[in-house]
Amino acid sequence: MSSDALLHTPLHALHLELGARMVPFAGYSMPVQYPKGLMAEHLHVRAAAGLFDVSHMGQLRLEGPDAAAAFETLVPVDVLGLGLDKQRYGLLLLENGGILDDLMFVNRGEHLFVIVNGACKVADTAHIQARIGQRCAVVPIPEHGLLALQGPKAVDALARVVPGVDKLVFMTGAAFDWNGAALYITRSGYTGEDGFEISVPGPWAESLARALLAQPEVLPIGLGARNSLRLEAGLCLYGNDIDTTTTPVEAGLNWALQKVRRTGGARAGGFAGADKVLAQLDGGAPVQRKRVGLVALERVPVREHTALQSTDGQAIGEVTSGLLAPSVDKPIAMAYVRTEFAAPGTRLNAIVRGKPVPMEVVTMPFTPPRYHRG
Repeated sequence: MSSDALLHTPLHALHLELGARMVPFAGYSMPVQYPKGLMAEHLHVRAAAGLFDVSHMGQLRLEGPDAAAAFETLVPVDVLGLGLDKQRYGLLLLENGGILDDLMFVNRGEHLFVIVNGACKVADTAHIQARIGQRCAVVPIPEHGLLALQGPKAVDALARVVPGVDKLVFMTGAAFDWNGAALYITRSGYTGEDGFEISVPGPWAESLARALLAQPEVLPIGLGARNSLRLEAGLCLYGNDIDTTTTPVEAGLNWALQKVRRTGGARAGGFAGADKVLAQLDGGAPVQRKRVGLVALERVPVREHTALQSTDGQAIGEVTSGLLAPSVDKPIAMAYVRTEFAAPGTRLNAIVRGKPVPMEVVTMPFTPPRYHRG
């Protein structure tokens, strides 16, 4: 896509002012890194606080009294039981059990507030509209920006700008007023650190970003460090680690399927792909592959699409994400491998430029999470 055809977020001019290197991403011109570089940005988030522009992501409202029940037909999670201003991770499934997208949603009382991935938002909106648009209003919010402030000192920085956010705990949200702008802030993120995601009307996005960057703890962070941070946290990247060919069980996302949707009762099943997903969960259908974490036993980065072999040379899977992890200080990866090779401690080989690199299956996340649960 030519640079002229790329969309811009409300912070585009600020990124250029800050010296960002811009790249095409999900149809937008986005900052991949700033002058300090990916390594410094990554470590700064782990030590202090970093500001991410994630305004390319899709924000939707599902409105109407039937919205929660309707949404439950699309996702294998508990929507009806979600408390006011509580947030939950969800999976938008297809009839074959494949994952169309992963998302976050909040019960805001008068509506469900849904955030979907930027590269998927057009398809997601059409999918949701086609399937439940007759039961609730599906309202995109393209005029809003989305900022993420992440790191152990994020709460200190944000509380000076928006007093009261320190009362939030992990996966809860609240509405705030900032200089006349109606913000909605959740205590959540994509780094494994404590942090916040802030939905802000577009005209206020740049001034809010500048106010946050004026705090001594905060530096701007690009897509490169966002990727390395989420991989260390063991979090999936849609299109790499999950997609329409993977089921939640293959992806190891069983924890995201609440009990009320899995076993017994009137609300068990009833979502797209339920027959296949529930059969895999209870052992009635075979699971041929599993998502695993890998650590290289040599200091050789192992990238996505790298083939994996057993120690006796059998083809057993493929890497979906991989890099030299700044905090872990060793090469790490996510991959899908045949189920019999998925146990922690299993040794296997990644084939890098024709040579085997020994790796070991490990339990994820690669770095311990530091979410603020109160």
